[in-house]
Amino acid sequence: MSEKKQRFKEIVDKLAELKNTSELMIDLAYSSLLLNNRHLAEEVQALEEHTDKLHTEFEQLVLSSGFNPEESKNFLGLIKIGVTTEQIADAGAEIAEVVLRGLEPHPILKLAIEEAEETVTRVQVSQNSSLVGKTLRQAQIHEETGMWIRVIRRNNIWIRPKPTTVIRQNDVLIASGYSEGEEDFEKLVSPKE
Repeated sequence: MSEKKQRFKEIVDKLAELKNTSELMIDLAYSSLLLNNRHLAEEVQALEEHTDKLHTEFEQLVLSSGFNPEESKNFLGLIKIGVTTEQIADAGAEIAEVVLRGLEPHPILKLAIEEAEETVTRVQVSQNSSLVGKTLRQAQIHEETGMWIRVIRRNNIWIRPKPTTVIRQNDVLIASGYSEGEEDFEKLVSPKE
């Protein structure tokens, strides 16, 4: 692969990561608000800092691309997309800020929370969990609990999981599903000794 194609691939990969992260933030921000869940709001805030870093790295890649002036014109649109994606991430952080400030949810949101059959939760994988070392496919979490893994936070990296993603001790699994499966999910991910 030529150096130019390699540089272009890096730019595309970084933009995709930026887009996926901002989408995840909006998803978690709304969940934190609807469920009045401080833990999810904290995840959104941590993701916002991560997104700022991604956006800076993306712009640096584009600006240092070394393309000729004619080719560079096409990258102005990419920079604008990056800025817009960062604004979406900021909006997610603002939504989560409502929860972090401890503001009382609107009465309509309270009713929605009480009526909701679905929930979003996060649990850290304990050392004695049967999930450690298994792929998501092998773990069959949805089949066991009715919960779907939406994201895995591993240290300061957020992973959009695939069936082949291996679960590690201390991973934080953020999952959604029917509220009656939440307790089973917690027991599976972090069983009491």
